[in-house]
Amino acid sequence: MKIATFNINGVNRRLSNLLAWLRAASPDAVCLQEIKCRDREFPHAELAAAGYGAIWQGQGPHHGVAILVRDGEPIETRRGLPGDPNDREARYLEAAVNGVLIGCLYLPNGNPQPGPKFDYKLAWFARLITYAAELETAGVPVVFAGDFNVVPTDADIYAMRSWKDNALVAPEPRALFALLVERGWTDALRVLHPDEPMYTFWHYLRNAWDRDAGMRLDHLLLSAPVRERLEAAGVDRWVRGAANASDHAPAWIDLRD
Repeated sequence: MKIATFNINGVNRRLSNLLAWLRAASPDAVCLQEIKCRDREFPHAELAAAGYGAIWQGQGPHHGVAILVRDGEPIETRRGLPGDPNDREARYLEAAVNGVLIGCLYLPNGNPQPGPKFDYKLAWFARLITYAAELETAGVPVVFAGDFNVVPTDADIYAMRSWKDNALVAPEPRALFALLVERGWTDALRVLHPDEPMYTFWHYLRNAWDRDAGMRLDHLLLSAPVRERLEAAGVDRWVRGAANASDHAPAWIDLRD
């Protein structure tokens, strides 16, 4: 089973890009972030015509997540990350797909920091860690896939000097990401590509794409039962180079049946 994550940065604005990638890559399940549309505006008919069933949670021009399944329908299991009943932002959606629980997430950016947005980022991440522990204790096969808005280490960014005050590289979220890995969650891209940058994001500014001035923000974290099935992982960089592209490229894993 091929599972991918893709921050589409506006699903309707980049629908042709998304459909072209789906045709070329044929992922079995896809987690989308920043769909940036209301629920009624989500292009489910076009995706169904391309062979993908979907669930989604929109939030107008901000945020929003979706899960697509090829030749099937995702079975929704959760909408919203537990732990804060007052959190209404569309950042977490979960579904069962072919025996795997897939959590599609869009972790808060956290800028500017320090400040309330950064505090929200850390609190959201802490809730994710608590929920991950519950799933791990239950022995559930889980893939957390999405835009974590965290550059885990200096090896995951082209140059630290330009970003040293940014929440994406701040020590606190980096420590929380490391804590998940220490507790047994496998960073699929890094474990199979220990010495490669594996960038997934290139800013629109300063010719970042042309200079390959990227960073790794999009991750697939696997619980122990899924780790044993991991065969391959990669980034479809070519998607970022297309006209009208998102500033992210899809990241993906292949799991043995």
